[in-house]
Amino acid sequence: MAKGILIDHVFKVFGDAPEQAVALAREGLSKQEILARTGQSIGVFDASFDIQAGEIFVIMGLSGSGKSTLVRLLNRLIEPSAGRIVIDGEDINTHSPRQLRALRRKDISMVFQSFALMPHMTVRDNTAFGLELAGADRQHRLAQADLALEQVGLAGWGHKYPDELSGGMQQRVGLARALASDPSILLMDEAFSALDPIIRTEMQSELLRLQQVKRRTIVFISHDLDEAMRIGDRIAIMKDGQVVQVGTPDEILRSPANDFVRSFIRGVDTAAVFKAADIARQPLTLVAEHTTRGARAGLKTLEDQDREFAHVVSPSRRYLGTVSADSLRAALDGHVGPLGLHHAFIDGLVPIASEAPVADLFGQVAQAPCGVPVVDADGRFRGAISKTTLLKFLDRDTPPIEPVAGPSAHPSSQAASAMTL
Repeated sequence: MAKGILIDHVFKVFGDAPEQAVALAREGLSKQEILARTGQSIGVFDASFDIQAGEIFVIMGLSGSGKSTLVRLLNRLIEPSAGRIVIDGEDINTHSPRQLRALRRKDISMVFQSFALMPHMTVRDNTAFGLELAGADRQHRLAQADLALEQVGLAGWGHKYPDELSGGMQQRVGLARALASDPSILLMDEAFSALDPIIRTEMQSELLRLQQVKRRTIVFISHDLDEAMRIGDRIAIMKDGQVVQVGTPDEILRSPANDFVRSFIRGVDTAAVFKAADIARQPLTLVAEHTTRGARAGLKTLEDQDREFAHVVSPSRRYLGTVSADSLRAALDGHVGPLGLHHAFIDGLVPIASEAPVADLFGQVAQAPCGVPVVDADGRFRGAISKTTLLKFLDRDTPPIEPVAGPSAHPSSQAASAMTL
């Protein structure tokens, strides 16, 4: 079962007087000031955050930011100078050497950038190697190795040797070796950094697939922001040993904590991260309460508000269609009496799924005569995306787009843009 991790005011000082450096840090001195005064280098500076059970938590930062030091504190490969590391309610700083060995063997596995496979051992034996060191009997460890190899798509490759495998396949063996002990927590330090871009993307997909099969708590170190945005449930960004922001990809892109984070994320492909529902705006909507009337009132509403188009929804906010002033006039031309709005629906305007990546929307939005409706899986209207909305989203120099009110928003919040007919 996946386990949560709490990092509580953790420091790591490299030097012979860590207590002095921690005391000065608590007095408010910076990392640079402490180094100048004491000669002590702080690798991790007062880190405090939690990692939830079952999430992929990505730690990012430039070289020397402290991210690899931090991940090694989580299983005490590096001893913290101060603070607590709490796993599933237990402070591992209080663990005896025996308890710590048991924690590493049973609950925590690591995957490194270097595959570190034994060249003289088969893929199967490499996968079982950690269990062998833990003292597992041969039958059990080989059975676990076969299961892990199957999980990473290498069933049938167990008899091969590492030099017979591609780089991507070798990293799959490294991942299988970590999974063989069925850990609750997986620590991955730049695990995919040495791979070619295509293979790297495949391994990211493989990791996400494995999470669907069995959820583990994964702490993933990366310097690639696009990778972090793709796989991370939440992201921590580090600078000079300090954690400067923790949040979901959406939160970090929408609300960077400071100028450093803002510059750090500037190159990310936001169109691949955000979904249609994230940028949809609330346009003029007409609520069709009756199927036999509404066209005349709808046309008057458009003319009064100087609008060309309106999206039509049911009283329960299900999207029904889109009308224009021209389509309403054409439908009403020569007609006597009430007429339902559906007679004036525009043909060919296909709604966008709310979970569609923004990167997939350019052609559809560019060709549409108006804002394209965005709908949930159950057909509920989430808003519309116009050419202007899309261009504003792509322009980093415009103010950020605020989240649209979801379908559960109070009706009064939509009153200004919705007319009941």
